[in-house]
Amino acid sequence: MTAAPLPAACAAVLRRDLTLAWRRRGDIAMPVLYALIVATLFPFALGPEQALLQRIAGGVVLVTVLLAMLLALDAMFRSDIEDGSLEQLVLAPQPLAVLLGMKILAHWLTTALPLIVVAPLLAGMLHLPAEVIPVLLLALLLATPMLSLLGAVLVALTAGTRRSGMLLALMLLPLCVPVVIFAAGAVAAAQQGLPWLAPIAWLGAALALTLVLAPLGCAVALRIALDA
Repeated sequence: MTAAPLPAACAAVLRRDLTLAWRRRGDIAMPVLYALIVATLFPFALGPEQALLQRIAGGVVLVTVLLAMLLALDAMFRSDIEDGSLEQLVLAPQPLAVLLGMKILAHWLTTALPLIVVAPLLAGMLHLPAEVIPVLLLALLLATPMLSLLGAVLVALTAGTRRSGMLLALMLLPLCVPVVIFAAGAVAAAQQGLPWLAPIAWLGAALALTLVLAPLGCAVALRIALDA
């Protein structure tokens, strides 16, 4: 019996994860609801002054999306560990890093993409100028995959550990600081009418590097965690 071709195996993993996520649609809605609630609290806490809200809007949206993604990070491999499918992936003839990359992609599609869709609404609530919103969306499109990739490595390191959510947050937040700095810098530059392509270019370069290294690191960490 021959092994399935790599593209077919990748499509099967992606389709399986998206189907399971669709069956748990409530889990997809939770980060979105969290982001909406957090963004709504800022005008109440700081007051309705439009200039103040405009100044902090980009950073608030970026940090809110980051924190909302943390809610679903712990569950990235949980069901696969519980039903034994993760061991099957490890034993599969296809490269483990590529298959895990499909799982990370499914996590991004079901967690980060809905947050990016509602990001213009969050920015509008905080009076971010309309001409800056495309820069914010571009920054999110580059930043959120990095968060998913880095988070996947940390989830793999803590695979099988009970109640690892707080530990994941403590490990991931320091790694997210450069991502947030460059993303917020691009939005702030766009608000001030300054060139904003340089921070976006740095985000793109970091994403390209993370796309190559993170799945490999995730595969190694999972093998170590499962052998322990």
